Formats: sequence, structure tokens, C-alpha cells
Amino acid sequence: MSQMNAIGLDLKKSKKLAKKLNILLANYSIFYQNTRGFHWNIKGEKFFELHVKFEELYNDLRLKIDEIAERVLTLGHTPDHRYTDYQKTATITESAETSDGLKCVENILHSFQVIISMQRELLDLSEDACDEGTNALMSDYIRAQEKLVWMYSAFLGSTISTKESMVLPVHEVGQN
Repeated sequence: MSQMNAIGLDLKKSKKLAKKLNILLANYSIFYQNTRGFHWNIKGEKFFELHVKFEELYNDLRLKIDEIAERVLTLGHTPDHRYTDYQKTATITESAETSDGLKCVENILHSFQVIISMQRELLDLSEDACDEGTNALMSDYIRAQEKLVWMYSAFLGSTISTKESMVLPVHEVGQN
């Protein structure tokens, strides 16, 4: 018989979930800081529109970072909190380009691809562990983010599926 954590989930499965959630947390944290940089440094004719949108996005990312860290704690584990750890485990990298609106939006779309793919992996893991809490959280995130991908893609006048340079192979996501 397997051992259970405080919320009745298998210890081994919850440890695997917490590890994957920490990887997601790392990616969200770098995505968040990139988006803050975009908000602070954006220039050009779309300044007013993008400045507001980037602020909306980083505020949403900040809330999700807190929810993910608290989910790790709920599973009985410790959330990572150091940027040195985030840089080692994240797929998303720090962005040096923060003033060109189109490049910022492309970076956001790429970051969403990474995040959504990881969240889908977490859906599978959480289903296997009978972890409805993590599963519901990931489902809610994915639904809202798929709409944001559509909206940011529309801003660029394209769809993300037509931008081959932005397509990240699934096997590369979260393999750290």
C-alpha cells in the first residue's frame, strides 16, 4: 500500500507533481520578469496599448506564481524561490530585447507555448495522481491562456501555428 500525504495523495506521485510544478514556477517567474521589462521599456507607436497590456499580463502572472507556489506547499513540498534555481530549470530564458513591441509580443507568444505545454503535462500527471486541485488549476490556466495566444497572435496579424520559428517541439519542453 502506498503512503499518502496530508491531502490523501500518493507521496511519490505528489513529489513528481511538485517537481514539475517547481519547473513551471521557474518558467512563470522568468516570464513574469520579462513581461515587467517589456512594460517598463516598450517604445514606439503602440506604446500606450502595449504598456497597458503588458501590465495586465504581469499582474496575472504574479498571481499565478503565488498560486503555483502554494500548490507545491499544499502537496507537502517546498517551492523554489531563487532566480539561480529558476535559470537552471526553466525553458524560458531572460529577454534582452524589451523595447520593440513586435519582438516583445513574439516573446510572450513563445513563453505561452512553453507554459501551456508544461501545464498539459501537469494535467496528465495530476490525473494519474487523482489530484483534482492541480488538475483544475492547470485547466483554468490553459483555457484563459489559449485565448490570450489568439489575441496576441491577432495583434501580430498571424496565428501562432503559422510561425514555424516560434513552434517549440514538445519533447524539448520541461526536459530539464
